[in-house]
Amino acid sequence: MVDDARWKARFRAARMSLPRWARDAPSRSIYRSNVSGTWEIYTWDRDTGAQRQVTDRPNGTWIGAIDPSGEWVWWFADTDGDEFGVWNRVPFDAEEGAESVPAVPDLEPSYPAGLCLGRTGLAVVGRSGDDGTTVHLCQAGAAPEVIYHHAEDAHVAALSRGESLIAIGHSEHGDSRHMALRVVRPDGATVADLWDGPGKGVYAAGFAPVEGDSRLLVNHERRGRDELLIWDPVIGSEKEIVLDLPGEIGATWYPDGTALLISHSHEARDELYRYDLSDESLTRLKTPRGVIAGADVRPDGTVEYSWSSAAEPPVIRSTSGAVVLTPPGPAAPPSVPVEDVWVDGPGGRIHALVSKPDGDRPFPTVFDVHGGPTAQDDDSFSPPVAAWVDHGFAVVRVNYRGSTGYGSEWRDAIEGRVGLTELEDIKAVRDWAVSSGLADPEKLVLTGGSWGGFLTLLGLGTQPDDWSVGIAAVPVADYVAAYEDEMEALQAFDRSLFGGSPDEVPDRYRESSPITYVSKVRAPVLVLAGENDPRCPIRQIDNYLKRLDELGHPHEVYRYDAGHGSLVVEERIRQMAAEIDFARRRLGMS
Repeated sequence: MVDDARWKARFRAARMSLPRWARDAPSRSIYRSNVSGTWEIYTWDRDTGAQRQVTDRPNGTWIGAIDPSGEWVWWFADTDGDEFGVWNRVPFDAEEGAESVPAVPDLEPSYPAGLCLGRTGLAVVGRSGDDGTTVHLCQAGAAPEVIYHHAEDAHVAALSRGESLIAIGHSEHGDSRHMALRVVRPDGATVADLWDGPGKGVYAAGFAPVEGDSRLLVNHERRGRDELLIWDPVIGSEKEIVLDLPGEIGATWYPDGTALLISHSHEARDELYRYDLSDESLTRLKTPRGVIAGADVRPDGTVEYSWSSAAEPPVIRSTSGAVVLTPPGPAAPPSVPVEDVWVDGPGGRIHALVSKPDGDRPFPTVFDVHGGPTAQDDDSFSPPVAAWVDHGFAVVRVNYRGSTGYGSEWRDAIEGRVGLTELEDIKAVRDWAVSSGLADPEKLVLTGGSWGGFLTLLGLGTQPDDWSVGIAAVPVADYVAAYEDEMEALQAFDRSLFGGSPDEVPDRYRESSPITYVSKVRAPVLVLAGENDPRCPIRQIDNYLKRLDELGHPHEVYRYDAGHGSLVVEERIRQMAAEIDFARRRLGMS
């Protein structure tokens, strides 16, 4: 008998993001939390312990920032999850329920393309729309000034401590998956450009947090994986940081600019290190085995980080040994640890993660396909995975070609053959799961959200004999119609993936579109869709559903009034319950 209260408690347990503090007022922090039942922005005064909910909206709020002075909290106000809106702000020390106001009243609504806040009240705002990306310099009492505009995708990446340098990530060369960097002055004048050529992106990770210091920390992939360099665009110097670590590397600055906090991701787990720039020494910081969702260095040199594992729910820790902040209410019930599997595939060894219920093999098995595709599954706490396990399913998650964490070649292997390449890897792991005795071949569920939903529908049509049930959340279902309706930044992403637009390479879009293969689908299908989704728009999903109707194919639809997923806890529970119920009914398990 399944304990419904247990799996639902994992969703309802209060969670929070890593608190981010104001650089000049480190006692003032903001974080996201679902404690109200919807993900919203909160403030936390470390001196007094006071916490305050800043936003309160029916469909929640996801993006927020605090300025270096700690005086203002900024948050992005879209409409019902459509990701199109304006930046609002409210004083940090305002009373509970205080009304926010537009932060830059002269800027029209848009999709967000980055935000950098200065300690003098300066804001650098990136905006994306049908005419491309614009970057605006916004000073108190003055009209916003456009300092950058281009038809291709771009974003504001960093602002120097002295506010004299602004880093912009851009794809003027036409490939938004491998960006270039430009550093400009506040008047828009170019200081320097950095680009490593086709297929090799560079990304700003922040200017040194020291007055007058023009060093910019940059992620690059010159040797086929994420690594670091320090670029000074003013004097024109570059220094690569080569570390003897097997995985991919990210970093942020220590507050005095003398060291870097290194995040090392390898085989779905994370580690933290301190790297001293003076002697190039690398010291590992003690953290538990698992996944670190975010980390930053306090002024006293301690590091705070958000940690979880597949078995243990998230906690905000410090390298001092303390728990930094605990959400109210009971903690989420634990789940089962994840097991690592390596399977030989057509493009090399595939890393998969397996979560198993109690009982005897073979298990009914859910292949839960991650979105992105530039993302990965890892050893972090997942209420949806735990819910499937509680209901007697094994869960297999595949870091297919296209996933991050395994080098640039693995990530980029899907270009030009989108979806079909990923599914080759998923099938290889599927066949292993059956042949090893883990999975019942008559009870195989293919599911995923966003890109995972796209791969689910494509897999049901191109591998119809391999799957018993399909559950696709917010999917790409008709790629040409999706391209026509999605936000410009995603159109740029698609052009980079496919090698052009649907008009330029129509055969590639047709071959990768789930609607092309809808007549071959054999498994019953559940589709979950957000009415206001700007990433996987509703019209193209309706096109696919109409074809299923015309074919008389068994399917069900769950529609909700939000965007690309929901920030409302009870809505997530309803969706999870619908998915589990559909799978169990269609597999004859109810």
